[in-house]
Amino acid sequence: MTASKLLRHETILAVLTIIALAVLASLSDKFFTAENLLNQGRLMSEVGLVALAMTFVIVTGGIDLSVGSILGLTAILLGVFWKNLGLPLPLAIAGALACGTFAGWVNGFIITRFSVPPLIATLATLALYRGLAEGISEARSVRGYPEWFYVFGQGEILGVPFQLWILGIATVVSAVILGLTPFGRATYAIGANETAARFSGIRVHATKLWIYTAAGFVSALAAVIFVSRVTTTRSDMGTGLELDVITGVVLGGTSIFGGRGTIIGTVLGLILIQALKNGLALSGVKGDGTIVVIGLVLIGAILIGAMFDKNRGG
Repeated sequence: MTASKLLRHETILAVLTIIALAVLASLSDKFFTAENLLNQGRLMSEVGLVALAMTFVIVTGGIDLSVGSILGLTAILLGVFWKNLGLPLPLAIAGALACGTFAGWVNGFIITRFSVPPLIATLATLALYRGLAEGISEARSVRGYPEWFYVFGQGEILGVPFQLWILGIATVVSAVILGLTPFGRATYAIGANETAARFSGIRVHATKLWIYTAAGFVSALAAVIFVSRVTTTRSDMGTGLELDVITGVVLGGTSIFGGRGTIIGTVLGLILIQALKNGLALSGVKGDGTIVVIGLVLIGAILIGAMFDKNRGG
């Protein structure tokens, strides 16, 4: 696979994103203001963080439907550890992150140890983790966090939202790992042909286990940022997050069959979706209309990807 072929979808997506930004800016003079753009970046950060990990998952030919439930479970555990158990908040954050990471490890263990298809395994844990979150919370929310905690979701550094710095660093690290390291090459190889990858000496199960564990950690990190941003915890946090994440990743050109995808494509897909949501809302388009537009854009991206795959096969 040459670099030109790999980046072709991303190039077209970048052009579409620029066109969309220009059109949306012409529809509303509030769209291209620094305040609005930074606020949209703040709102996109949690989905963006999880999408980075999901890119690795889907490149292997897998899927993780439980990321939203892990976010909700982690959010509830953060509040329980701090409010109910009386742990210092930093320790409560560390404990919640550890639990979210363990939840991701459980996904990977079930998939690799028992050869359960990722769709089935994570569909089951989606229900399990959401049920645990609801049972632990008992429909109660936790509020009243100390002021310093709100820095993660509401603070700024040099005028840029704190979570955007985290997302930016995570994006660079993810892009380097996926594109320039042996681990990244192993990820692509597993998605392209898992059997061949195993015969080539790649530790397929270990690689998958790391990837699903990382997805759990990133979902937990997104939960901490989410709680800090909205100042409360609820058991329904993260509901539907997995759909937004998968949409962004697939729109970015990552093949649901595995073996192809880039971090830059995922970022472009997320930017395009967030821009459409915000720009159309500012222009007076109702929520249903926005969903229709995003659906049409996603279908178009999938068709473009299918044509590229056909051309490669030819």
